[in-house]
Amino acid sequence: MKAIVLHERGPDGVRCEKFAEPERPAGFAKVRMLAASVNRVDLYMRDSGAGITHTLPLVMGVDGVGEVAEADADSGLQPGDRVILYPYEFCGRCRHCLAGDQPLCTSARILGEHRHGTFAECVALPARSCVKLKKETDPVEAAVLGVAYLTAWRMVFGKAPAGPGSVVLIQGGGGGVAYAAMQLARMAGARVIVTTSGADKLAHFAALGVEVIDYRAEEVGKAVMRLTGGEGADLVVDNVGEKTWASSLKSMARGGHLVTCGATTGAHPSADIQRLFVRQLSVHGSTMGSLEEFRKLVAAYEAGGFKPYIDSTLSLDEVPQAFARLEDPARMGKIAIRIA
Repeated sequence: MKAIVLHERGPDGVRCEKFAEPERPAGFAKVRMLAASVNRVDLYMRDSGAGITHTLPLVMGVDGVGEVAEADADSGLQPGDRVILYPYEFCGRCRHCLAGDQPLCTSARILGEHRHGTFAECVALPARSCVKLKKETDPVEAAVLGVAYLTAWRMVFGKAPAGPGSVVLIQGGGGGVAYAAMQLARMAGARVIVTTSGADKLAHFAALGVEVIDYRAEEVGKAVMRLTGGEGADLVVDNVGEKTWASSLKSMARGGHLVTCGATTGAHPSADIQRLFVRQLSVHGSTMGSLEEFRKLVAAYEAGGFKPYIDSTLSLDEVPQAFARLEDPARMGKIAIRIA
């Protein structure tokens, strides 16, 4: 089969080549891939991979959509079923899995990180990680849900759920997770404020009717307080990290919550502990979501609750170019990969 394979660190270590098709153990399904998407973790795997147990060569790619080719008779899957892949291979036996919180599984393996992933013509993964899609569902649109939108779902609806009457600040609104969080928070009825820069992005959010702050022209914390009459944001979604951390904390309402899933600009900001305890703020870490959250996300999408925003769609051969586009400041939303 054709696949995008990481042989060594750096852009030159990524190749599109023929790779052995995976075998299908009992309990697994073999899926012919239709589409996938590019995520920040792909760049991390390409350039570092530190802290993630894996071996090279590794087929890259974390999420995607395909059609079942083979599955056990009692799996509930039939050849030809269109499925979206839950990115985890989880044990189902540890206390976290039994509690329905698979991302905390003590032996979880993530596609494209700990094991071979989705930038390939064929993938084998546990049948329980395959969620059926309606036949009319666009596979390219659905393919971008698995990481960015699932991560955003847990951030928006998790430990401090947004809803009508709440104010949600989203840092770096043009990114995949941030844009997804904006859409989901609006779907929930929250008042949404995003930060971004550049004339095109500012105009895009303004056209959507979303309140937007140009972080290059105005101090974010002061702008949020101005917009909210001094109250601040009940929930702040931040996957930027060190560069936005201080402004995120300064933007929070008393008793507010900050949810973080990334640190692309650095992982060691000032904790600002006095602000945390005086204003009784909470900070939550978040990574993707549970299988049940994934099912709810897919159901909301298929019911028309939101439409994923796709920056561009490239072929499997063009994944290296997709990586370059992911790093382009002009990029907004998700980059999809059409495989078949």
